[in-house]
Amino acid sequence: MAGPFPNCAVKSGSPEALFPATIQAYSTGFKNEREPALIQSVSTEDTAGRFFLCLIAALLIAPLTLAGQNSIATWSGVIVSSACNADEAFNESPECDKNVPGAKLALYDDTSRVMYSLEPQSSVSAHLGDTVTVRGTLDDDTIHVASIAPMSIGLVIGDKAPAFSLRDQFGRSQTLDTLKGSNGTVLLFFRSADW
Repeated sequence: MAGPFPNCAVKSGSPEALFPATIQAYSTGFKNEREPALIQSVSTEDTAGRFFLCLIAALLIAPLTLAGQNSIATWSGVIVSSACNADEAFNESPECDKNVPGAKLALYDDTSRVMYSLEPQSSVSAHLGDTVTVRGTLDDDTIHVASIAPMSIGLVIGDKAPAFSLRDQFGRSQTLDTLKGSNGTVLLFFRSADW
């Protein structure tokens, strides 16, 4: 049967057909009456050598083939103008939300502080300043967009807050019930700037 390697023909049938070998066994006596000790001398022909060479070649080529395939990943961030750089986007510069002639829409990932080009631009349905989740494949600093959707953060207006129990700045346990006031509750979670 022929495969991807023309010099690597594989024969079907018995192991002797695949690996012609001469095996000579010599009895050297018995260590005890139940275990005969054997010395084997094996001489293989060219077919077995070619088979193992082809096997090694296939094992070396397979990872290279798989490495060339990009897998789909997900990125989240803000749609900005490509005329903006990562530092400007990090500082939330108003220039990043301006429609600049010749500039394209890009994704700023504020978690990694990286700007990504988005291609094809026709598949980007979001607008400047929108917070989105992008699925696609990465090629250098360009995401080839498979899908793009608005990123949902927090609760939607009208949703009931889930039950929770957290410690406040004084170490006291607080729940939604302990914080509830006569007019409702406003919660603000602040990530410490002391990092």
